[in-house]
Amino acid sequence: MAATDTAALKVDKSAKIFVAGHRGLVGSAVVRRLRSAGYTNIILRSHSELDLTIQSAVKTFFSIEKPQYVILAAAKVGGIHANATYPADFITINLQIQTNVIDSAYRYGVKKLVFLGSSCIYPKHALQPISESALLTGPLEPTNEWYAIAKIAGIKMCQAYRIQYKWDAISAMPTNLYGPNDNFHPENAHVLPALMRRFHEAKVSGAKEVVVWGSGSPLREFLHVDDLADAVVFLLENYSGLGHVNVGSGKEVSIKELAELVKEVVGFEGALVWDGSKPDGTPRKLMDNSTLAKLGWEPKISLRDGVVGTYEWYVKYTKQQ
Repeated sequence: MAATDTAALKVDKSAKIFVAGHRGLVGSAVVRRLRSAGYTNIILRSHSELDLTIQSAVKTFFSIEKPQYVILAAAKVGGIHANATYPADFITINLQIQTNVIDSAYRYGVKKLVFLGSSCIYPKHALQPISESALLTGPLEPTNEWYAIAKIAGIKMCQAYRIQYKWDAISAMPTNLYGPNDNFHPENAHVLPALMRRFHEAKVSGAKEVVVWGSGSPLREFLHVDDLADAVVFLLENYSGLGHVNVGSGKEVSIKELAELVKEVVGFEGALVWDGSKPDGTPRKLMDNSTLAKLGWEPKISLRDGVVGTYEWYVKYTKQQ
């Protein structure tokens, strides 16, 4: 398919669509959205069934299944602590997954691939709001540069295959995500699920205070994963271009405001204490979502409604453990 900026792509609802990483936060939401949109032939593989870091296994899968579309949501992800502790894993595993899936998708006749990255690809001190053109214009945030470099490589790989082979590979860069199936691990979770777990456990145990890393001053943008999934399907059906596309809510909140909101929703009545000796990360990160808005897409779920729904899911999930 020719590399055009916008092109409505007629996707047969019975076409074989491989969602890589379907058990994760993003992949599970994409599967829900595809099914609600009427797609009936979704191909799923767990890690035990298909290890995407093994090139030969990925080639065999594509040669047998021959999916027509691929949504690449599989990745090794984590927060500041995880990125600082396992930098080799973050760069190596993500590069392996991306390279294997993108190359095999092209070589085995996939019509279109959607690669999902992260807003951490942008320079630490990029002008706000961050437009797609800010990529590679300055140093990255050191606390997650290994993951960011892998995702930048994924974008460039999609662009390279589009330029050289005229193959329809596009990239979407979501902002900070949250929602059902998030990672609530006490050390490796991102900020919102980490806060939710800590406040919930403090409430259950009757703790008098919860200590949170940093000053609370950094500004962040959050997007419910169901909104991202809606955007992914929208881009699959409506976008074909060389440039990657930002996907965000367009609204920012301080970490302190976020913590107060999660504390309120969870119902923790103790004190909130800030540990200023711990790193804040990037001071501000708001994405420019005008490219996607011009295409005709906008988010629907407010932060408060999203946090309430996520906490309801978390409580139900923890009861099942």
